[in-house]
Amino acid sequence: MRDVTDADFEGEVLHAGRPVLVEFTADWCGPCRQLAPVLRAVADEERERLDVVVIDVDANPETATRYGVLSMPTLMVFKGGEPVWSRVGARPKRRLLEELAEVI
Repeated sequence: MRDVTDADFEGEVLHAGRPVLVEFTADWCGPCRQLAPVLRAVADEERERLDVVVIDVDANPETATRYGVLSMPTLMVFKGGEPVWSRVGARPKRRLLEELAEVI
């Protein structure tokens, strides 16, 4: 799992050769902290099929605004430069993997 910014979002996410799960997060977000170990586990388990990145909305407001992110954590999967899946809120690993199965 790695951090991305407004400056490198296009290259790291939109031009990636495979699906990318993006967590829009903030330091002050409690549910984001709860979700962090789940995302690390998913990144490890699905490393052959999916990249997982994190973007801090306070430090990178341009990307959050572009995709209409209003609540944290917001999860989006991008494929071929387009968002194809989106959910808001923390969730257990099993549920997240079930939800992701439709897009990866």
